Amino acid sequence: MNTELTLHQKTLTLHRYPVRTNEMLQAWDAGDEYLINHIEEQEITPQKHILILNDHFGALSCWFSQHHRVTVISDSFISHQGIKHNLEQNHCPTVTLLTSVDDIPNDVDMVLMQIPRNNRFLGWQLSQLRTALCSNVPLIAVNKAKDIHNSTLKLFEQWFGATTTSLAWKKHRLVFSQPNTKKTAEHPPYLEWNIEHESIMLKNLPNVYSGENLDQGARFMLEHLPADPNIQHFTDLGCGNGVLSVKMGQLNPQANIRCVDESFMAVESARQNLLSNLQHAHQRDIECLANNCLDNIAGQSTDMVLCNPPFHQQQAITDHIAWQMFCDAKHVLKKQGKLLVIGNRHLRYDIKLSRLFGKSNVKTVTGNKKFVILEATK
Repeated sequence: MNTELTLHQKTLTLHRYPVRTNEMLQAWDAGDEYLINHIEEQEITPQKHILILNDHFGALSCWFSQHHRVTVISDSFISHQGIKHNLEQNHCPTVTLLTSVDDIPNDVDMVLMQIPRNNRFLGWQLSQLRTALCSNVPLIAVNKAKDIHNSTLKLFEQWFGATTTSLAWKKHRLVFSQPNTKKTAEHPPYLEWNIEHESIMLKNLPNVYSGENLDQGARFMLEHLPADPNIQHFTDLGCGNGVLSVKMGQLNPQANIRCVDESFMAVESARQNLLSNLQHAHQRDIECLANNCLDNIAGQSTDMVLCNPPFHQQQAITDHIAWQMFCDAKHVLKKQGKLLVIGNRHLRYDIKLSRLFGKSNVKTVTGNKKFVILEATK
């Protein structure tokens, strides 16, 4: 695995986060290289204030912090940790790290962006930039050429301004945009909708997974959550908008709740949804936090963990996140505590859980043609 990015007679050592011994995935992509090469060729004067959006693991942050003042905005807790680690490892100057729910600084000279996969999130970010920035601040964005569609460019033109693209290089393309569109009504931060056949209304910030409708896995799991008076505390790991926590909280009014996700917008959406959908929510112990799985959570602190694991990190498909979630869940569960997991059948989570909890302690709760719900007991 290549961990050294060398461009323009400079070398950065970059790792994904969390750092793993047998890591197979690189901590930067050709899009990072394309942006770096383009800016270097412009010979921009030092000490500009550069705003970087959606830097994955710090390639852009590390490179530009050496000669400029850098502010980074990301919705990913894991990206934040990766950026910090790589800045320290390369002895780079510090940068200002902001979350996606923080205000955009208004003294920026240039914006660099890794284009997010979520179009609603992209539109919202462009709207926020247009509101905050002066009309002479250029935006240069990058993505794989195959993922830059006409609809993508229309979002830039609608929410930011006149937009052009570069030639493709290593299957990536740059997008150039100027903030000259007429300032329109601000992009709404929340999208709200009710769940059919449930007493649940969800508010979703723009980068929440399945923020426009309920995904099939969550819908299936909603039907099979337990009501158990012995559950005094449960943890929703990878909580998204908190829909499973809301239903579980309705079924178990005695239980205290911990919601964990790596997305800052997911954590805030979950907090809002728990407060608005649970009776006497303020009388319960409700904790919502952005984290890398269950890092630094006390062992034997919860009776049940709910988990709908993702199978990708940024653009890369990987199963290491699910494995870490299962290991962390076992650590925080009390003795006889239960991990309730839903996944696509073909992912065969039962094999991983049997290795970790013991085959006799793993059972199938239910399933359909696509999904299976598994229960592992500590």
